[in-house]
Amino acid sequence: MQTTRKTTKSLGQRGTIQGLIISNNQNKDLCTYYGGVRYGLPASERWRRAKPLPDTYTYGTDKNPRDCTTGAGVCPQPGFLNLSPENPDIWDEDCFQYGGWLQFGTPNSFNAAALIGETDFKCVVVMPAYRVNLFGFLYSVELEADAASVGESVGNHGFWDQRLALEWTRESASLFGGDPTNITISGYSAGANSVFHQLAYDLRQPAPNALVRQVCIWSNSPAVQPKQPAETQSQFNDLLTALNIPLSLPASEKINRLRSVPAKTLISITKTLSLHQFRPTTDGSFISPTLFDSLDNGNFASTLLSRNIRVIIGECADEHFLYNTWFPPKSNTLSALRTRLIADYPEHIVDALMAMYYPDGKLPANCKNWDVDAWGRCYADMQVHFMQRGFAYTLTHNTAGVDASRLLYRYRIEWRAKCIDATIPVEWGVTHSSDYPIWFWGNGKVLEEEEKEVVERAFNGPLSSFVKGAGEFGWGTCGPRSVRTLKRDGSVVIWEDENWEEGVRVWKRLRDADKGKARL
Repeated sequence: MQTTRKTTKSLGQRGTIQGLIISNNQNKDLCTYYGGVRYGLPASERWRRAKPLPDTYTYGTDKNPRDCTTGAGVCPQPGFLNLSPENPDIWDEDCFQYGGWLQFGTPNSFNAAALIGETDFKCVVVMPAYRVNLFGFLYSVELEADAASVGESVGNHGFWDQRLALEWTRESASLFGGDPTNITISGYSAGANSVFHQLAYDLRQPAPNALVRQVCIWSNSPAVQPKQPAETQSQFNDLLTALNIPLSLPASEKINRLRSVPAKTLISITKTLSLHQFRPTTDGSFISPTLFDSLDNGNFASTLLSRNIRVIIGECADEHFLYNTWFPPKSNTLSALRTRLIADYPEHIVDALMAMYYPDGKLPANCKNWDVDAWGRCYADMQVHFMQRGFAYTLTHNTAGVDASRLLYRYRIEWRAKCIDATIPVEWGVTHSSDYPIWFWGNGKVLEEEEKEVVERAFNGPLSSFVKGAGEFGWGTCGPRSVRTLKRDGSVVIWEDENWEEGVRVWKRLRDADKGKARL
């Protein structure tokens, strides 16, 4: 059990904030927590860019410090299992403070107190809230025109929020005892996808403006070039139709009406759409149209190497069990599975994937049904398993003469802590998100003493050295097929990836499909 007491901190010209000192049940101080520390000013309207804090902005005074003892604002979002309750009473579109799937989530459920206070993992942890689902990733020509009217780009607002938070972190890290020259960005699932896109954006900036020094991509992977604006336009039109907003209206009137719809109504309506996932768009501003070409031709990897940026990336053994619960296909058919996949990926990519996975249109022998088993396995391969292998391949095969261990560090987890049993069914094995207690030293739950030994040996010790910038941090792998693996018995082995060839095969086929589409 953790207890708290209040404390204040001066941020120089930014004023004073009030936070919490978190202690354990032995009255040992673990860390100091500040929640709801604003990193940006809210956008003037929905689907506009958030603004940096002006130089004159102050949080509070010594006599009246800003209360940062609670948490960040929670962007309106659909509920999901026990991970994200749907609660309009706490929603706030002004969620530009610190505190999955890019559709839901909040930093307020993260607890790093034991990680920082009980281990050698000594660092400043920054958890920004940002806009998710349609509030962060809606795109259309109407929104393009609206953004252009105020000199902004459109789309990927959630990513722009994250970038603003990263820039605030560089500017403010020293005020909290951090090193602004050694920023490691890490994320889980949708957060890991965000990490990739933040890394890709950072690599396109001049070296003096770069923020990222190291990267952790937990249980996700870049998969394909995000949808083009023409594809996301159909989603926008479907949304308007569901809201009874005529498509014949002028663009400005469409946007005005859409902005006036209550958040609760928007979230309810999005669940009824066939394209109900609001994903990144290749906007030409945050996401380059040649992003995946840069992976193919080695430019991405070369820039990583030139800036000495290292990447940790990996998977859980049974990712698919949780994945099969997220907006599953609406019926037990191959057609419904295809429709569901198109909600996430470009249609030509889905068709190429279907041709590989289900060439005869029949349910594979290892799947019990289309709408649960086949869906979960296929989605987990695209989100994590096979695309990670393809990403590892494309990062390393164009870097002849360069030791891949300088660039990429892979892992696999086949063990789970007992404390996760209360939230993740035991029969799901080591599924997506079951490894939270490993990375976050319980994440607010209690690890048993023997479990702490396993976690420390397997990942916490090496990861602590990694984020501190140590040149050699004891990962033990060598080459892209080499994987640091936590086995079910708690032992750590270096595994030569037996699924490598299949993952690379799928990655190459999808890249060929994307290039073929581009030529057309």
